[in-house]
Amino acid sequence: MPNYKTVLLDLDGTLVDSAPGIVSTIAFTLEQMGVPVPTMMDLLRWIGPPLPESFHTFAGLDKKATAEALVIYRARYLDVGVYDAKLFDGVAKLLMTLRDAGTHLAIATSKPTTPATVMIEHFTLTDYFDVIACAADDESRGAKEDVIEDALGGLRDLGRDTSSIVMIGDRIHDVEGARAHGIDTILVAWGNGSQAEWDQAHQVIHTPRQLHQALGLPGGNR
Repeated sequence: MPNYKTVLLDLDGTLVDSAPGIVSTIAFTLEQMGVPVPTMMDLLRWIGPPLPESFHTFAGLDKKATAEALVIYRARYLDVGVYDAKLFDGVAKLLMTLRDAGTHLAIATSKPTTPATVMIEHFTLTDYFDVIACAADDESRGAKEDVIEDALGGLRDLGRDTSSIVMIGDRIHDVEGARAHGIDTILVAWGNGSQAEWDQAHQVIHTPRQLHQALGLPGGNR
């Protein structure tokens, strides 16, 4: 029997390696704004939090400049960046195994609805999920706590069991958002998190095989 009846999954850094497309689009946006572009390594820190928060925190943009940056970013990302991504190894098998075990699945991502939907459809993942909860396209309700609330509401509306549930992600925002709802978290080490973030999770997983085991599932390639 699986250890959890319902699993919430982050998207960027957990299911999909979307870092190349996100980082290149952020760099393009900052160049267009006339703002110094950090190193590619520094830009990885932008992945996970809602994008307006990252533009403010890491680039020091005020509200007006952040709004301008988001317009540039969205247009470029939908044209180019969203397709510069790939599924992490073992993700397809994980989703198939969870589905076959009767586990209820939901996406809970701070990525806005349109690019998230494009990405999920691009990788033909839609049919695995009972609910897909995202930030709004205007970046509202992008905090992970809010996104998880939307996912839980959608699952309950469908009559899905939310009494035995776990959040799987890669950043501290996944931990904090899940904690606000009393939900355990598993962070995957193949994403964009750090040791300090992993220390806050209930479990840290380094391979898809370990994730199968943590969820009480058979299989896993490595």
